[in-house]
Amino acid sequence: MSKSAVAKRYAIALFELARENDTLVATRDDLTEIKAAWKQDADVQALFASPKLSLAKKKEMIRTVFGSASPAVVNTLQLLVEKKRLHELPAIVDEFSALSNNAQGIAEATVYSTRALTDEERAHISAAFAQEVGKGSLNIQNVVDPSLIGGLRIQIGNRIYDNTLSSKLTRLKRNLIG
Repeated sequence: MSKSAVAKRYAIALFELARENDTLVATRDDLTEIKAAWKQDADVQALFASPKLSLAKKKEMIRTVFGSASPAVVNTLQLLVEKKRLHELPAIVDEFSALSNNAQGIAEATVYSTRALTDEERAHISAAFAQEVGKGSLNIQNVVDPSLIGGLRIQIGNRIYDNTLSSKLTRLKRNLIG
């Protein structure tokens, strides 16, 4: 079974449980924080992969370290430890986020700009482009890229809306040179 199929099964199970308990947003937030902590510290990954640590000790560490997360998330993490699939955690979180966003009518978007966007600008972009992709709103990640010179580049899934000064100059140059 491929990694994505395993991750998808765990994500679907956790998604169904969270939807049943009406905790989609809280579960997604917990998982996002755990994924960030997991990816940030390779020592933690190595510790949980170590055969020197007993299964009971690993489960206890999960309860201690991630005890503030929802019980469903903690239980899922313990199940992943038990099944020796904790390495699938980032993929599971990604799958869960996709399921959760789809259920709530949210699309993930990356907005490239020359400076950090204000909350008002994020809201305006979300309102304008959510309709373009048939969603209710956008979850915007802002990437500051001074090489754009001005304007915005918005990526929503595999769609890219590029209204940057650098791309306009590139097109102008191509048209003038031939």
